[in-house]
Amino acid sequence: MGEKELTVGDFTQETDPWSLFGTWLSEAEAVEINDPNAMALATVDDAGMPDVRILLLKGFDPRGFVFYTNFESHKGQEILASMKAAMCFHWKTLRRQVRVRGPVEIVSDAEADEYFQSRHPQSRLGAWASKQSRPLESRQELIDSVAGFAEKFADGNIPRPANWSGFRLQPLSIEFWQDGEFRLHDRIEFRRPAPDGEWAERVRMYP
Repeated sequence: MGEKELTVGDFTQETDPWSLFGTWLSEAEAVEINDPNAMALATVDDAGMPDVRILLLKGFDPRGFVFYTNFESHKGQEILASMKAAMCFHWKTLRRQVRVRGPVEIVSDAEADEYFQSRHPQSRLGAWASKQSRPLESRQELIDSVAGFAEKFADGNIPRPANWSGFRLQPLSIEFWQDGEFRLHDRIEFRRPAPDGEWAERVRMYP
């Protein structure tokens, strides 16, 4: 983590959650062994049953937190039905957690196309081949499907499937949590009334 030793409470005067998140993510990238941008994404199905899985954050700025998926997957369908979600980042090495909740919007086609084309060709083929969240008879069926699309797009031009795009979670709240001795943790939550509003509240919370 460099020469500066982080201490509990050294973030609690921060007034900009985007700046603080960027700092924490950068520090996680320096010490976490795998996927410092991993997050748990929570949604709710049409029966009101909660669902959660690990995804990778692919971008963030004051507009929100961006991730990509097959819209026909369980998470895609659940988000499209409610246009709401929550996510949680946990950086075990740093003993930190960030929780985010809010409405969700679909990213622009241009944004989705740009990210899709940045992916490895095999990953792009996989997006075409995978009927995500649906039953699969065997792994060979998936391998054969990838091979079929590799033949279809043999010229190397692999466009983005129409059912594959990105979501942007627009936070109404962002909570930062830092582990403390004897479970006397620090928790600071930023709140605002609307995705395009100013951060109206900054609340220190009991651990």
